[in-house]
Amino acid sequence: MNKVYSIKNLDCANCASKVETAINKIDEVHLATIDFMAQKLYVEYSDDCNIDDVFTKIKKTAQKLESDIQITDYNENNKSHTHNHCCCNDHCHEHPEHEHNHEHNNKLNSKDVLIIRLILTFICMVIPFIFSTNNLISLIFYLIGYFIIGYDVLLNAFKNILKGKVFDENFLMSIATIGALAISDYMEAIAVMIFYQIGEYFQDYAVKKSRKSITELMDIKPDYANLKIDNEIKKVSPFDIKQNDIIVVKAGEKVPLDGIVIKGNSFVDSLALTGESVPKQVNVGDEILSGVINTSEVLEIKVTKLYEQSTVYKILQLVESASSKKAKVENFITKFSRYYTPIVVILAVLLATIPPLFLDSVSFRQCFTNALTFLVISCPCALVISVPLSFFAGIGGASKMGVLIKESRYLETLSKVDTVVFDKTGTLTQGVFDVQEINAKNISEEDFIKYSLYAELFSNHPIAKSIQKKYATPINQENISNYKDIAGFGVSLNVGDDFVLFGNSKLMEKYNIKYDKPHIYGTICYLAVNNEYKGYLVISDKVKSDAKKAIKNLKNIGIKNIIMLTGDTKKSADFMAKELGIEKVYSELLPTNKVELLEKIIANSKKKVAFVGDGINDAPVLTRADVGISMGGVGSDSAIEASDIVIMTDEPIKIVNAIKHSKFTLKIVKQNIIFALTIKILFLILGAFGLIPMLGAVFADVGVSMIAILNSIRALYVKKDVSI
Repeated sequence: MNKVYSIKNLDCANCASKVETAINKIDEVHLATIDFMAQKLYVEYSDDCNIDDVFTKIKKTAQKLESDIQITDYNENNKSHTHNHCCCNDHCHEHPEHEHNHEHNNKLNSKDVLIIRLILTFICMVIPFIFSTNNLISLIFYLIGYFIIGYDVLLNAFKNILKGKVFDENFLMSIATIGALAISDYMEAIAVMIFYQIGEYFQDYAVKKSRKSITELMDIKPDYANLKIDNEIKKVSPFDIKQNDIIVVKAGEKVPLDGIVIKGNSFVDSLALTGESVPKQVNVGDEILSGVINTSEVLEIKVTKLYEQSTVYKILQLVESASSKKAKVENFITKFSRYYTPIVVILAVLLATIPPLFLDSVSFRQCFTNALTFLVISCPCALVISVPLSFFAGIGGASKMGVLIKESRYLETLSKVDTVVFDKTGTLTQGVFDVQEINAKNISEEDFIKYSLYAELFSNHPIAKSIQKKYATPINQENISNYKDIAGFGVSLNVGDDFVLFGNSKLMEKYNIKYDKPHIYGTICYLAVNNEYKGYLVISDKVKSDAKKAIKNLKNIGIKNIIMLTGDTKKSADFMAKELGIEKVYSELLPTNKVELLEKIIANSKKKVAFVGDGINDAPVLTRADVGISMGGVGSDSAIEASDIVIMTDEPIKIVNAIKHSKFTLKIVKQNIIFALTIKILFLILGAFGLIPMLGAVFADVGVSMIAILNSIRALYVKKDVSI
């Protein structure tokens, strides 16, 4: 059983890591993951446990480490938020003063409090210069100033020590500054705390800003729905809408639920949903997806899916949970920080005590000061925050261009791909088939079509649909018996007293039927009646407009192997591969052959292998690949469920964009790791020898974190034409 919870009042990435570790030690918890950026906790419970009891344990465990932390059921919060937001909209329209009161109540925010504390601390630092002859007054005001600016750090450190949580940022800053006070470096102790508090404020601001930016990118969540009851319109929560209800969507409003347009015609903007900037026209009878924005005329829509089943809800769930499974580099950073801080603290103790025992030229005061500086430098927050933030921003940036990435580990895997394997139909081609030719043997064309329609009556395959669409001849379903779908071959059935076979060349060979082998492009379907060959029909598909460009650009960005797998005939497959510029092609494959072949491709690949399919019948191959990419498009349930990455607009060129974006994101991650570790190591060495003042140490902690955070946010922004 898996559950998702919302977390509040957890503002430290390092603390989040420790809470996650503690929750994972609970026996009934199989796996717990805290997504610090999304402020969510994912818990996989063991079988046969009482979830309510274990959840109580989880809250107690978390609150032992972080007393202010609040953990609540995410889905309930999400649902109630939509209700409350809807009600709040009405209330605010009726009572404009509501907004004013809200602002007044929150007038004294964290920035204002920090400014007041800084002013009071500065006054306390100036007064000793006025009473410079009185050491006692100077000391009192220095201490007052120190407690004004640092009381929260000291209090948190004290609380954490009582809980057995020693090696955190508050402890390091408290020890360092109290040590500075102990050796009468009052100004430095206060200055260090001032710069630390300012740095922490800007660091928190940057993280919150990035969260807000990513949230705005996926601002497709509907706040309300206009439910039509008789001739009245009532504003309600999308959760309250049922199937077959009628909703009204005015110009400028988001479509809250999936449905069919029953009145009106308009243009809809799907930019936030798919990354597609060109508005699309919808008319009566057209399907319409939740999350798009109605731009012109009023529409009436008959709802076809509940909100929990709608496209917008599934996409939001997908994006919001994308960073729940950590990439390898994130797991490494989590483990690294767990051991790094205690080791550094031990080194600081040794640095303060060992040199004075063996070196006469070195004083204890000097070594003690160096050790304090060493402690301030050591905090690993730059890595603990910036690495998850880079992945979080990278996934948000990908969503912006119409690429949904389910988990951050798939973003990492995608950056290492050197082989891309394509399915053909519906992936590189449009999947829109047209019957090009009928070649009937010893049978009329009318009877040939009749038997073909009987054979494909129960199939949802694009080829079957093309035959059904072109020849909409009424047939009697009761004439069909013994219908059998032979995977990878075709179908067999009885039409009245006639035994009918309809499928590919393998089907003819399976039943030892002699047949013609036409040398033409297209998918060829053969017909046999009572084991006698009756001819064939040719169906061809159209290549997607950007497929050739996508293959070319994949080669340009360093994808060494591009392979096409298809069940089509060798002649059709070779023709298509040559048209697209694909050197390796495997044709006439059964579904099981595709999996076996992919296994061999993976075994021979030095890096990672991506498989791109249409998400309908490629589930086994999509699952087996290192990263499965669906071209199923928005609204395709099978595409979202079967793959690791979903191309929302069905465009192959987006694969190029996604790979380039993944490489860009991982480049940022590496930059942050190298930058943070280099500065840390350099400053730790210099600090150990007393060559860095304590204010420099604060830069090595908070300053490096801020720079890394700002660098991470770059992954949020994507060039519109990265494929060109």
